[in-house]
Amino acid sequence: MTTTHCPYCALQCAMRLEPGPDGRLAARPAPFPTNRGGLCRKGWTSAEVLTVPDRLTRPLMRKDRDSDLVETDWDTALDHVAERLLALAAESGPDTVSVFGSGGLTNEKSYTLGKFARLALGTSQIDYNGRFCMSSAAAGGMRAFGLDRGMPFPLSDVGGAEAVLLAGANPAETMPPMMGHLSAPALLVVDPRRSATAQVALDKGGLHLAPRPGTDLALALGLLHAVRVGGWVDEEFVASRTTGFEAAWEHAAAWWPEHTEQVTGVPAAHIRAAADLLGAAARNRSAYVLTGRGTEQHAKGTDTVSAWINLSLALGLPGRTGSGYGCITGQGNGQGGREHGQKADQLPGYRRIDDPAARAHVAGVWGVDPDTLPGPGRSAFELLDALGTADGPRAMLLFGSNPAVSAPDSGRVRSRLAALDLLVTADFVLSETAAMSDVVLPVAQWAEESGTMTNLEGRVLRRNRAAEPPPGVRTDLQVLSDLAVRLGQPPERFATDPDTVLAELGRASAGGAADYSGVTPARLDSGEALYWPVRADAAPTPRLFLDSFAHPDGRARFLAVSHRPPAEATDADYPLVATTGRLMGHYQSGAQTRRVPELGRAEPEAYVEVHPDTAARAGLAAGDWARVTSRRGRTRARVRLSPTARLDTVFLPFHFAGDQAANNLTNPALDPTSRMPEFKVSAVRLEPEP
Repeated sequence: MTTTHCPYCALQCAMRLEPGPDGRLAARPAPFPTNRGGLCRKGWTSAEVLTVPDRLTRPLMRKDRDSDLVETDWDTALDHVAERLLALAAESGPDTVSVFGSGGLTNEKSYTLGKFARLALGTSQIDYNGRFCMSSAAAGGMRAFGLDRGMPFPLSDVGGAEAVLLAGANPAETMPPMMGHLSAPALLVVDPRRSATAQVALDKGGLHLAPRPGTDLALALGLLHAVRVGGWVDEEFVASRTTGFEAAWEHAAAWWPEHTEQVTGVPAAHIRAAADLLGAAARNRSAYVLTGRGTEQHAKGTDTVSAWINLSLALGLPGRTGSGYGCITGQGNGQGGREHGQKADQLPGYRRIDDPAARAHVAGVWGVDPDTLPGPGRSAFELLDALGTADGPRAMLLFGSNPAVSAPDSGRVRSRLAALDLLVTADFVLSETAAMSDVVLPVAQWAEESGTMTNLEGRVLRRNRAAEPPPGVRTDLQVLSDLAVRLGQPPERFATDPDTVLAELGRASAGGAADYSGVTPARLDSGEALYWPVRADAAPTPRLFLDSFAHPDGRARFLAVSHRPPAEATDADYPLVATTGRLMGHYQSGAQTRRVPELGRAEPEAYVEVHPDTAARAGLAAGDWARVTSRRGRTRARVRLSPTARLDTVFLPFHFAGDQAANNLTNPALDPTSRMPEFKVSAVRLEPEP
């Protein structure tokens, strides 16, 4: 039996993996502060992913794009990849080769992938799928606090609060064990849908505020207005620990509740009630504001996050025990994955790649001249959209992601992937992206290797290996090392042992915002709670900002932000708004969970949730196949009626592929700061599937 952590979301629930009579592992819950001995349906069935029938155990390669993928040996596959990468770089320069990573990779793999891109390839063209998940919250946190740790306090703190506002988060479905921490507080849920979490809030006497998709920023401004008029602003906190309130207030002053109602559709009375409920709890230093993807995945997501932070600052929540603002990280290593170098603008330790001091420090650890490190590259969608173009990359190495399904305007992204001279994917099954690749490298899975993850609280934890990979399968670290040597790197530069990589990561991150220099295997194995920063000479930091914020003057920043409409509007041809989200039984692009029989039976196909009247106007009834069409593409989905749905809005889960892919519809319009695409608002029409 091995105690480890779940492969899915950022709760990183603890579990025990126990071998059965047939040798297969089974998952059982284990005590841990985030899950407190519970697991969701995905966690209970997680071990089944390790033995799916189509598990890859040998590299696959095709002679050309018109040929099929066929099995080959490792040396042939890696030699071919290295030869093609070197040839392309010689023809067009190092930036003709690109790398795409994942918020699901361990810290060691995230770190090594960034190092591999900058040293072995010399390319600036690296980003990762966390740009689609956490980037707006990260940018908002950096602007306000000078530091981005999604949840700057332990999750267990939230359970003692009087009130919690959840903006664009549905943990009852996406993170069920988290709901154990939300049983005591009064919940205020901001969501266009009557989600499972919104229903819990209503059942417990809380509030559900259902704004039109794309109007969360206006609602946050309206709540700030109601908080000030209601006398709930913590004047002493604002004066002593923040700057910029008056400039922010100038934008909120026009958003009295009745005006906010006209834009958002949320009744003015509900806005005032929410402000009073939250304000009374804040006065007792017993309230939290938590944001999720629903409020962040917009072309104005960073400003929307800033508006929620402004509300929390006005109430005096951040930087105090018992209250605060936090972001609910989604992917398993969504926090650690954005700290150690697989982002286009980043070096390990949450350092900026254009900072000369940061470049000198990291280059010193790597043993290279700082001037040899490339500068910032393209963000995730911009990188994908440039593939195969005149000035874009001609090759991509992809680890832990499936952008053929998960990227916005996915039809466009698939066409760009198909335009590459070389696409190499490391995966454990033939995902939709892997199936398009020239080379597929079979890699180990979560229970077959060790490594560290950083959960939604900023707590660094250790996944332990419970089984050997199948014969013929290599780890991502081995693949990167093998390729690096073929590309001319010294063999010792790219370690394959996770603990060795962790020690180097600690040196590279030392002194940075996300300092892991004190994270060691011994401390992790002892069960010590290592919330970063974990400096070698200091205790961990479970609660940030209690003394000061991370800006030079120690004060948090209000940001003056204004509401603006979504990137595209509805019209006569596309009269409805489509929004997307997760289901309890599936995860991300579904490449893992759609292969688990129990999960597949529970949710076997895509659906579109729609109000009965809206469906009737489109000539649809429950159970019909519908066609949903946007300005970019179309998808087909089974009609699911919901009398609580907004008449102007339809909802689709994004875990399905092919002609059932929700991201065939979504808008790649980008936030100007975070470069987050606008996943949550697409103008669509609804009609029967012919």
